[in-house]
Amino acid sequence: MSDPITEHTSSRRAVLATGAAGLAFAATGCGVYGKVEPEEVADKAIGKAADVPVGGSKVFPDAKVIVSQPTAGQYVAFSAVCTHQGCTVNKIEGAEAACPCHGSRFKVADGTVARGPASEPLPPATVELRGDDLFLVG
Repeated sequence: MSDPITEHTSSRRAVLATGAAGLAFAATGCGVYGKVEPEEVADKAIGKAADVPVGGSKVFPDAKVIVSQPTAGQYVAFSAVCTHQGCTVNKIEGAEAACPCHGSRFKVADGTVARGPASEPLPPATVELRGDDLFLVG
């Protein structure tokens, strides 16, 4: 005959272990969905210089970077990872980059916040023109 106390304790341990595993999975899932980590793309071509118009900007989603060309041949870049909750900024609208998750907007000229909820600017990145290609360096 089985011991009811042992069965109850074992059952409680199984429930707690399953619950802990579920919480760990949920936290990992939120981390993957809610945060987008920058890719390891340093010193790799991220795109063609011709894709960034003079006076304009472009999001390079694979590299998670925004590149602007304020004057011919001058490139400035910023992380495309929103400083609010880590979503990838995915659209350029005029002089601003827009985050699709909560509506934050950043100035493409300097990465500063144009509209929250983000309160921190986009971190700068370094790009170099090599031939016809832009490379993220650093």
